[in-house]
Amino acid sequence: MQGHGYAPQQPPPTSGGTQVTLRVLFVVLAFMTCGLAAWAPMLRLAIVTRKARDWGLFGLVAALDVMALVLIGVDPGEDDFQQQGSAGMVILLSTLVAAIAYYLSADIRHFSRNRQPQYGGYAGTQPSYGYPQQPGPAPVHLQPTQLHQPPVQQTPPPPTRPAPARIHQVQAELDELSDYLRKQEGGS
Repeated sequence: MQGHGYAPQQPPPTSGGTQVTLRVLFVVLAFMTCGLAAWAPMLRLAIVTRKARDWGLFGLVAALDVMALVLIGVDPGEDDFQQQGSAGMVILLSTLVAAIAYYLSADIRHFSRNRQPQYGGYAGTQPSYGYPQQPGPAPVHLQPTQLHQPPVQQTPPPPTRPAPARIHQVQAELDELSDYLRKQEGGS
């Protein structure tokens, strides 16, 4: 009946290599199309993060790409771009640079937040770095007949310290190492 309950749900682990591969693919796609597909990484970012800001930026990038294509298309120049075509190319390339920079920074930030370790249990508990985790106080479960009675307070067990023999062993090894280094400095 008593225990810590279910562990919090964690997102499925994703391979870091998969994320890097996807980032490279979307950046290469946008770059190889000279900015015409700059909307693609923004669409992926909006789908992954599900934030209204990213959806708005996706719409803005798509609109700027369309506007740049219209300006390039109505340019009357035969060999070189005139004013409209030049403006379209500037918009297209500026959108490319801004979209790639924002996509990479937001995607890396989004997935680095998801990778941070999440510790379940009681507030203030930390991992014990190789030593057994000490259980926290067991939660108090009230029975329907105990609703008007104050809950029974349980005292947590006293914290145990790591074995002192291990500490003394490490200290002895460090002393040996420092003696060895002193001999090396004195002999040189």
